[in-house]
Amino acid sequence: KPNLWLWLGDIIYADTENMSVMKKKYDQQKNHPDYQMLLSRCPTIGIWDDHDYGTNDGYGNYPKKQESKTQMLDFLDVSKTRPVRMREGAYDSYTFGPQGKRVKIILLDGRYFREELQKAPQESGNRYWPNETANLLGEAQWQWLEAQLTNSDAQIHLIASGIQVIPVQHGFEKWGNFPKARKRLFDLLSKTQPNNPVILSGDRHIAEISKIEIADLNCPLYEITSSGLTHSWKVTREEANKYRAGEMVIDKNFAIMKIDWNAVPVTMNVEIRGIDNELFLSQKIDGQ
Repeated sequence: KPNLWLWLGDIIYADTENMSVMKKKYDQQKNHPDYQMLLSRCPTIGIWDDHDYGTNDGYGNYPKKQESKTQMLDFLDVSKTRPVRMREGAYDSYTFGPQGKRVKIILLDGRYFREELQKAPQESGNRYWPNETANLLGEAQWQWLEAQLTNSDAQIHLIASGIQVIPVQHGFEKWGNFPKARKRLFDLLSKTQPNNPVILSGDRHIAEISKIEIADLNCPLYEITSSGLTHSWKVTREEANKYRAGEMVIDKNFAIMKIDWNAVPVTMNVEIRGIDNELFLSQKIDGQ
């Protein structure tokens, strides 16, 4: 009985420019009895990654991105009057809770405006290499994000990104492939000093918790990566992440964040759990 369910992308695997095919897959997901049960118990929000955007590792050149955005917002029952319906991109924010116990959730769109990744040579063992100049969010979204973080009265800020932000060593999609954008995000957090920022991400078919110290930010920055509910790595392997806190979880998983408003300062307790509710990983995040 959560207070909120948050999708972090790959809601469906569409990989198509046929919007009828995409809608059929969204309808199948939405009409699933277990998902209907979840919808009856809590509100649901979210942002896309690549496969629900419409193409694997997709970026701004996807020709059906406007139609795909409408499909996702319809699936999530986003009001027809919300500003996200009227602007380019799917980024949005929600604030929950009364004054003094507010959580702001910022949904970043890492697809609609993104420039192309730089493919790595096959012999490198990586899929991509960093593109030192490529844009990730687009200027309008950057300006919006700064406004969301500046003088926010929320006690906790959860920043949702389809792809991982902190890890830099693996060769797949990540903010580390856009080092200029990654630095800009960290600099923006240091500039705006939002209360208790935590990054949430998916995509990787694993779960892990990453932690980084950022110059001038008044607290460590944590990233909770949780994916996926339906499938994970078929083969166990090691993957380097110098920022990892704890173990890497390969089993199917989901994450729960429990906020203790009675603690002074507020604390967040994160759990990575399995399909049978077994506890794989936990992390206490002390607030500031």
